[in-house]
Amino acid sequence: MDAVTILSALSGAAPGSGCEVAASTDQPTLYVPRASLVAACLALRDTPGLSFGFLSDVTAVDWWPAEPRFELVYHLASFGQRQRLRLKVRVAGDDAHAPTVSTIWPAAGWLEREVWDLFGIVFDGHPDLRRLLMPEDWEGHPLRKDYPVQIKMAPKMHEPLQLTPEEFRKNLEADRVARSAKTQ
Repeated sequence: MDAVTILSALSGAAPGSGCEVAASTDQPTLYVPRASLVAACLALRDTPGLSFGFLSDVTAVDWWPAEPRFELVYHLASFGQRQRLRLKVRVAGDDAHAPTVSTIWPAAGWLEREVWDLFGIVFDGHPDLRRLLMPEDWEGHPLRKDYPVQIKMAPKMHEPLQLTPEEFRKNLEADRVARSAKTQ
């Protein structure tokens, strides 16, 4: 099933959702307006010809300095149809929030927490939106492209270990002797 077929089935199940086909080379991809996200996801899950009942991932992309700054990316699967689908939602940088889909797919709770923690996109209606990967007192969201780099370290240079064949054989023999002494 290609993106146009999925879009036509989705348009019948959720009229007025405003979804559009996105260019993609690997799997069908649709752009969904932020306001229609929950309705479109419900239709994708509950429509018999679609049955996208599995959400495998939620992530985001930061296109800074372009606007809309963020794209939320949802990866869905329909096991009955043996089909995958990618949904993308454009989110403005000055209004970085989207509705939660954790009421549709409970596994989205952890995935949305990760996106909030790393990108700062707020999921409206999320039951437990708090830090997941970063410490509670961490300031900022480290996967934003404008996040300041805080570590200043000189690069370390190492030379590869060079051994002669005799030194290598000697090290192997010492290791063999040490291992056999441990087993006795």
